[in-house]
Amino acid sequence: MPILKITTNVPTDTVNNSDTLAALSKAMVEGVGKPEQYVLVTVDSGKPMMFAGTEEPAAFGELFSIGAIGGDKNKEISKIIFDVVSSKLGVPSDRMYLSFHDAARSDIGWKGSTFA
Repeated sequence: MPILKITTNVPTDTVNNSDTLAALSKAMVEGVGKPEQYVLVTVDSGKPMMFAGTEEPAAFGELFSIGAIGGDKNKEISKIIFDVVSSKLGVPSDRMYLSFHDAARSDIGWKGSTFA
């Protein structure tokens, strides 16, 4: 159930959502190692954002997963996600943060219940 949410100030009319979402979904499969049937990705573009005192392209990402993240694994996942965000959205890797959240099975709802 990996969930990746990218929020960016890149203008919405310059984002190819289908292409970007597909690339991020594949990156999640590669990085986290869970089946794509459980992967959810979103891109929320055109949001007011300032990073390092400028409004140049920037982004913030949140990745939630039940396990499969943590420690050195996060470095691998970061590289994969940052590469996609850089190539698809034009956000340099030094203008983005990615926050990791290792969720408990009981903290994620699905199919009217939870994964617990």
